[in-house]
Amino acid sequence: MALTKERKNELVDEYRELIGKSQGMILVEYRGISMKGMDPVRRKVREAQGELHVVKNTLTRKVLAELGRPAPEGLFSQTTAVAFAFGDAPAVAKALTAAAKDSEFIKIKGGFLGNEVLDAKQVAALAELPPLPVLRAQLLGMISTPATRIAGALASSVRQVASVVKAYSEKEAAPAAA
Repeated sequence: MALTKERKNELVDEYRELIGKSQGMILVEYRGISMKGMDPVRRKVREAQGELHVVKNTLTRKVLAELGRPAPEGLFSQTTAVAFAFGDAPAVAKALTAAAKDSEFIKIKGGFLGNEVLDAKQVAALAELPPLPVLRAQLLGMISTPATRIAGALASSVRQVASVVKAYSEKEAAPAAA
């Protein structure tokens, strides 16, 4: 069924807004699965702070070109659904990778992280990253560890100097008492 020009313009505006808000996009091919069968996948993506939309390939490529982003031809062929990651891109990638493993009808094509194009292997690697809160905690741990070590080293140095001074003063005080 052909789309009217008005509907195409609405879709272009919608795609532009979704792409503008998202930190990353994961593209999947969905052959042989009904829209009802996509509901569990949509739910998983929504739980990961994303949205899954079936898109028109030519209109999506048009919007990407307008935004100055690359749009490799291989990503926009056959049936395409795009998961837009509004929060944690690795969490959305993880949800889709799990869905692709569970279903023979869903296949990861690739994606975008910012302006960078990702292939299917890079999306799988992105899915292996820990969630954002865990990454933040690890980064904070790496930053605070050197400071803790410096403070410990300074404290031990001060303790050592104080012990030497105390021992020396006790040594000097001992003969005077005799």
